[in-house]
Amino acid sequence: MTRHVAAATLVAAAVALAGAACTTRAADAAGATAVDDDSRCAALANARVPDVRVDRAQFVRPAPRWTSPPGLGRPVDVATPFCRVEGTIAKRIGFELWLPPTAQWNGRLLGAGVGGDAGVYNYRDLARGVAAGFAAVTNDSGHKVAEKQWMLRREAVDDYTHRSQHLMNVAARRLVTAHFAKPPNRAYFIGCSGGGRQALKEMQRYPNDYDGVIAGAPAPSMPEMSARHMIHGLHAQRHPEAALDDAAWDLVVAAAAKQCDADDGVEDDVVERPLACRFDPGTLVCGAGAAVDASAASAKDTPAVACLTPAQVDTVRFFYAPLRDERGRARDPGLVPGVRTRPGPPSPLLVAMFALGAHRDPSWSPESFSIEKDLALVDRTMPELRADDPDIRPFAKRGGKAIVYNGWLDPSVSAPNTLEWVGRVRQQHPQAADAALRVYMVPGLFHCAGGPGVQHFGGAGDPQPIGPADRDLLGALIDWVENGRAPGAIVGTRTAPNGAVERERLLCPHPQYARHRGGPTDAAASYECVAP
Repeated sequence: MTRHVAAATLVAAAVALAGAACTTRAADAAGATAVDDDSRCAALANARVPDVRVDRAQFVRPAPRWTSPPGLGRPVDVATPFCRVEGTIAKRIGFELWLPPTAQWNGRLLGAGVGGDAGVYNYRDLARGVAAGFAAVTNDSGHKVAEKQWMLRREAVDDYTHRSQHLMNVAARRLVTAHFAKPPNRAYFIGCSGGGRQALKEMQRYPNDYDGVIAGAPAPSMPEMSARHMIHGLHAQRHPEAALDDAAWDLVVAAAAKQCDADDGVEDDVVERPLACRFDPGTLVCGAGAAVDASAASAKDTPAVACLTPAQVDTVRFFYAPLRDERGRARDPGLVPGVRTRPGPPSPLLVAMFALGAHRDPSWSPESFSIEKDLALVDRTMPELRADDPDIRPFAKRGGKAIVYNGWLDPSVSAPNTLEWVGRVRQQHPQAADAALRVYMVPGLFHCAGGPGVQHFGGAGDPQPIGPADRDLLGALIDWVENGRAPGAIVGTRTAPNGAVERERLLCPHPQYARHRGGPTDAAASYECVAP
């Protein structure tokens, strides 16, 4: 028996030694991999890529979180290890490229667009991309946010309007190839607002850059959109007696929602089909006997203003109507009921665009603004600002796919402006549109985020991880490009501060919309996509 015990002891010892050896080898392998990631990342500082200067390449190991610098929005906390590459393209375009550990790279490149007047980086989509195994890249569009008169520089305007994103794609492909010893097999781009316009511009002007793009609130006709905001600001400034403050706009929004909310079979403060909404702001005039009272909204959202003056009603009608130039020609389709506009004088960003970009005169006064003349001037001085070319055939021919989305309640980029371009694509190039374009109009969504509708569906800047094709636009785009499955309904969610899902809705490919068919009103399964 002693011999059996001794034998068992020896076997146990041998197993323990073998286990220790395996553990040691695994630790050594992990250590070797870490060292390899560090060295491969550091080597990019010496990468020889035409027109690219790498200022720093360092492998970041969050412990447990690494926080990005300020960029597009608030700083982002990152938990994923990555190689952070910082540098410039063509001596003026700042960029950051984030590379996952070699073993985790999914073979894809993700370009992340930047909105507004740019000058910063889109760290949120970099973090989301690298966490899913993408090599992710963004750039500042060729200037820094601190440079207030960058539009006076011709090269900065060209970079901003179209060139920086293309040069970024070329540079990122070369750096990714140098790092992983093979090029990316697929490339995608995602952006909202100015980033959405960049997505459209990439597919229209540089159709070979990306296999798929997501363009949120893209403002295809950005000059007209900017003219509309300029006129709105001037109107409020010139007619203070007719201007609406936030409380007055709350009344308008609540009344529009009450008028049209139930069209989809559910009353939830979200209008599913704003284009079908027939809302008359004249019902809000004081003394008309039909002013909205506390029943116009839920108790917590009861408007603080009970009615509007006749002059204020005229302002609402003017703002919602198509923008007309000095000859009376409509320059855009107008707004949908329930959208609120920006109160106060014209935005300084708009003034800069027309003063510096169009007139090239810092002393230019908005008081001289002319819709007809200034739009023509913008087209001469910044011809690439537009992203409204309907000919997407080159992009579609090479197999490219595009998903466009817009919030119905977006006050910055009106939904009808985006749909006008979509309509021209479908009318002039129906085969290309069917093969390469899908559109989602999001009820209750403001500009890229916010509003009473769903917030999480995989759009640009979504803080949630990239999800499956039926719940995430980027996941749907990848499935479409790589597996040939065109996207259908997308389940959007709205979450509470603790992360719990409060509401689900179907986002249907336009022109379909979601209609309640019975069941819990906050469950996606209770809805179906139907044609208008």
